[in-house]
Amino acid sequence: GESLPRRLGEGNRVRAQDRCSEILICNVPLFMKPTSERVIADLKEFKALTSDERGAQRVAWGPVWRTAREWFQKKLQDELQLGTTRDGAGNLWATLPGKSKKSIVIGSHLDSVPGGGWLDGCLGVISGLEVLRRAKAAGTPPLTIHLVDWADEEGARFGRSLMGSAASAGALDARKELGHLVDRNGVKLPDALQENGISLDDMASAQKYFEDLDAEAYLELHIEQGPVLESIKKPAGVVLGTMGVERHNLRFVGQAAHSGAAPIHLRKDAFLAAAEFALATRAISVRYSGKTPKTRVVATCGVVKVEPNFVTAVPGSTEISIDLRALDGKVLKKMLADSKKAAAKAAKRFQVKVSWSPLLHITPRPFDPTLMGFVRDSIKEVVGTAPELPSGPLHDAAEMAAVVPTAMLFAQSSPGISHTKLEDTPIPALDKSIRAFLLTVDRTLEHLA
Repeated sequence: GESLPRRLGEGNRVRAQDRCSEILICNVPLFMKPTSERVIADLKEFKALTSDERGAQRVAWGPVWRTAREWFQKKLQDELQLGTTRDGAGNLWATLPGKSKKSIVIGSHLDSVPGGGWLDGCLGVISGLEVLRRAKAAGTPPLTIHLVDWADEEGARFGRSLMGSAASAGALDARKELGHLVDRNGVKLPDALQENGISLDDMASAQKYFEDLDAEAYLELHIEQGPVLESIKKPAGVVLGTMGVERHNLRFVGQAAHSGAAPIHLRKDAFLAAAEFALATRAISVRYSGKTPKTRVVATCGVVKVEPNFVTAVPGSTEISIDLRALDGKVLKKMLADSKKAAAKAAKRFQVKVSWSPLLHITPRPFDPTLMGFVRDSIKEVVGTAPELPSGPLHDAAEMAAVVPTAMLFAQSSPGISHTKLEDTPIPALDKSIRAFLLTVDRTLEHLA
């Protein structure tokens, strides 16, 4: 017991009888007992700075987002004397050197959708700030710790989500994918990037920057953005991985006609075909959903465009979107095949034609079993039980899972909705999820060291 204060660093006092209640000496690094007070205080300060009556306004590449990053950089400098660097994709990095150049990466995003929630993304970044505080207070960490604010996770302005993390993972062709994008005000993405000191040609360098970090693990804390944890009254959960996505646009084409003159049995109603397809889509999701979180699937028809779109016209054409998600790639493939059969059947019934246009394909990204084990143990230590669930929404962790062992911890969302100012997490659940995440980092460092 007498050697503990020296190992923790100057100014720390440890009573032998405190043992594991004050510091973690059970096969994890000797960091002080994790608490959430500073994180929650910072989150409230951050909300006051970057939100208005409509909610969070931290849209990437805009002025409030830049203010958010300035606040974050000032925290790092004033409290930890750490500067930041920015890679070619605009990702913002802070580094606490360790005894080894091998590293772990903690990350999430400060950007938000317009009118978003106060915790979306920033919970993970500001909790990462607490990781650095605890690690520095304990001395030199066994591994180098990198904290990253990924640029434009949301894609709220230009439609391309996970921009910064995809660039770091080598999964972004910036010139091909971004050069043509324009926001609602007619601003081109390359011009918005230039305003922030970023060029399309430099974005590829983010991959080399990440590779040079010699990362052994990536960890992320995020709000669930859904109702599962709230429905089972659990404050935190282990994320099994991010679901794969099949997203397509379908176009049913029939024949527009006068609503009074065209008999029902002679109509070629494109909307009725699309409507039957939408109902079939729901049936497909019910058919393939299992009883466990790991086997849950979802299917959504979120966009419908009808033409000619006036009250006295039989719809001659209808566009409808489909978004299929599953954690099992084989199941996702079967769902898509069934959807194509359902579309063909609906088209035949209503005497119309149907065509498909692919929009997005994402492979399921299961997370690392060892790191998930640390998340599970940490949640159990704080909460008692550790529910498991997949992530339907995409996160930067999905890009990281392709290049480095990755794990996520979800905090309960209340009232189970996302991308709105109503999005929230009760303080008791917030406290437990933050503490569990900090313990997860401790366990990961010990394991890798």
